[in-house]
Amino acid sequence: MQGIDIHIEASRMQQAIEDSLGIEGSLIFDYIIEGGRIKLDLVTVNKRHSQSFLFHSVFGIDKIDALKKMLDYVQTYKAQENSYTIQWTAKDSRELQTSYFRARNIYDALDKLYYGRDVNAITVFSVVLNPVA
Repeated sequence: MQGIDIHIEASRMQQAIEDSLGIEGSLIFDYIIEGGRIKLDLVTVNKRHSQSFLFHSVFGIDKIDALKKMLDYVQTYKAQENSYTIQWTAKDSRELQTSYFRARNIYDALDKLYYGRDVNAITVFSVVLNPVA
């Protein structure tokens, strides 16, 4: 019996996630081993202001399992989470930026904004829960 090439399967699933989100070339798949499991942080890169933000995190028993869980999430997240608009500036810039996040609550949205950076690197001016369309 011939096994599945996990690298090919992982690449196929990453492409399916990109296709589902419509964010080609602007995603980072960050894999971390935590407590014997694989944590997948899906990070988006905004081309306009060159900042990265957490899109979502999942845990899996291995890389393929984590990717399956992420693909399930990206296919259903709009129905599961609220939409937030956050206005902010980077510490070394005066230009006001506007970013949009899907999150369970305001704290989750802010965690996604601050992911991987010092909280003092960004000044938040407003966080708004967007109306349900």
